[in-house]
Amino acid sequence: MPRTSKRKAAPPASVKSSDLHSVRPGKGATKEVDRIDRLFNSYANQSLGLIDPEGVEKLCSDVGVDHTDVRILMLAWKLKAEKQGYFSKDEWRTGLKALKADNLDKLKKAFPALETEVMTPPNFQDFYAYAFKYCLTEEKQKCVDIETICELLHLVLGSQFRAQVDSIIEYLKFQSEYRMLNMDQWVNFYRFCHEISFPDLKNYDADLAWPLILDSFVEWLKEKQS
Repeated sequence: MPRTSKRKAAPPASVKSSDLHSVRPGKGATKEVDRIDRLFNSYANQSLGLIDPEGVEKLCSDVGVDHTDVRILMLAWKLKAEKQGYFSKDEWRTGLKALKADNLDKLKKAFPALETEVMTPPNFQDFYAYAFKYCLTEEKQKCVDIETICELLHLVLGSQFRAQVDSIIEYLKFQSEYRMLNMDQWVNFYRFCHEISFPDLKNYDADLAWPLILDSFVEWLKEKQS
């Protein structure tokens, strides 16, 4: 799981009763859920009834994926995990049933298909927005710090838009006006990478509805290129 937040997320306050008791529709489904639950229990903090950050790191080690790898963020998206660094039993069951992964070997083998699923356009937009929300680790938090934004851009967009991401990160580290960014600014970074010709920027129109931070980035980049 990418350690993109400076502040550790608090564990969910309580475990839902549905985490402890399952509706068992049939023998086949029962066996699948039991196997998924056994896998969950092998990583869960039993006092919390959750897989906590320590359990996530153990899971990463067992599947052979670094905890900073984007695939762990993709797994969190698939599980619809609400708290950074924590998986509830409900989230685990729902996600692993969707992945058809009721043991560790199947989970390892599910990652390529999960990557393909995430990278389809509608899913990727949802995943991209989820990545930002996943970093909102405190109640009523609306913004994410610049350092985390830079790490997240590299993680989520770097493989698709390397040149754009490198330039945006360079600008974010250079500028001093913004210390935190909100969801609208985050979403528009993806829109910029996806829509704007780069590096010539010939179709960028500052009169359109771009956040001011992107207008400033474009001005900075043009000055740098001149």
